[in-house]
Amino acid sequence: MSDEIIRVENLTFEYPDTAVLKDVSFTLHRGDFLGIIGANGTGKSTLIKIILGLLKPDSGKIRLFGGELSRARSRVGYVSQKANSFNAGFPTTVGEVVRANLFSKKGLFRRYTKADDARVLEALELVGMSEYKNKPIGALSGGQQQRVFIARALAAEPELLLMDEPTVGIDAASVSEIMEIIKRLNSDGMTIIMTNHDTPALLDAANKLLIFCEHGYEEFVNKADLSFERIADILAGKRVHRHG
Repeated sequence: MSDEIIRVENLTFEYPDTAVLKDVSFTLHRGDFLGIIGANGTGKSTLIKIILGLLKPDSGKIRLFGGELSRARSRVGYVSQKANSFNAGFPTTVGEVVRANLFSKKGLFRRYTKADDARVLEALELVGMSEYKNKPIGALSGGQQQRVFIARALAAEPELLLMDEPTVGIDAASVSEIMEIIKRLNSDGMTIIMTNHDTPALLDAANKLLIFCEHGYEEFVNKADLSFERIADILAGKRVHRHG
């Protein structure tokens, strides 16, 4: 069986007044960690939304697990920027937040089982938050809340984890903890695609990089081929030979 997770070919996307993705291509295999870096507005979050099916590309195609994108989304987990996606005052517990992501596989009117409860606890243990299962989510710090949202994504047992700047608005100590969790998930075999404003942290974690420049182009490179000088050249729009 192929270990190819995702293949993106010649992907292009334009908003009404701006082209943000131009001829983007890359392939990831099981266990890869792709870091996506670039200035705001260069297409990082747009690419994540296209993979999730929230936006439709103007041209190009995506193959997920060797098949059509729409048939494989249940195998994809997603962690967004907590600060932009969550009302901390919502009256729910940590365990309920994580368990809610099982709806996608169980259906809305199916009863939860002991196996579901065990899966929730296992996901919380993976991020070091099992002792907070019955705590109100709003009582936690920003870093703790984001660890819960990582557990929420993990509860559905994804094979590909998409993360869109998951450490934005979180204190430095929590960022370090979250990056260690993400690196451990990857070392255990999880394939990860992650955008992040903290370039050094992402460079440390990822084995492959997709670098967007302000001119709308990108370079897909292996980390072993990179230097900070080359990153600067790419961000400045200087095209260089791609490595898969």
